[in-house]
Amino acid sequence: MRCPSCVSLDDKVVDSRLAEDGAAIRRRRECLGCGRRFTTYERLEESPAVVIKRSGQREPFDRHKIFDGLRAACKNRPVTDEDLDSLVAEVEDEVRLDGPELTSERIGLAVLERLRAVDEVGYLRFASVYKGFDDVGDFAREMGLLKKAVAPKQYS
Repeated sequence: MRCPSCVSLDDKVVDSRLAEDGAAIRRRRECLGCGRRFTTYERLEESPAVVIKRSGQREPFDRHKIFDGLRAACKNRPVTDEDLDSLVAEVEDEVRLDGPELTSERIGLAVLERLRAVDEVGYLRFASVYKGFDDVGDFAREMGLLKKAVAPKQYS
């Protein structure tokens, strides 16, 4: 590791510990050239995921695109950026289990599944774009499905 101060390549590890809930290792290093201490992080390098769009076009997976879409759907709603970030992380973890090639359909359904529990209005807004609603009937149909999925059946 190159020292940020004197650019020397000679250093020693002074301390190592887990960081980021075990997702990284934090190492304190001391430069043998100038004596300055600095911190490095070691993380598992994830293989890049590719999204296959409906058109067949391929593009790198970008969690920020999902976050931006969710933020737009939940604009002026009581949903925090932390809620959205958590939702995106859950979706990313789930879809990455499917392998390095992901379909946009799979990602969209995973987002809708979780967004339904977070905010119903945000869900409808996101669904209207994702499913390409053409008229008010599409909204009514989706609201019916939403109520059916949310409300338990009443027995006499």
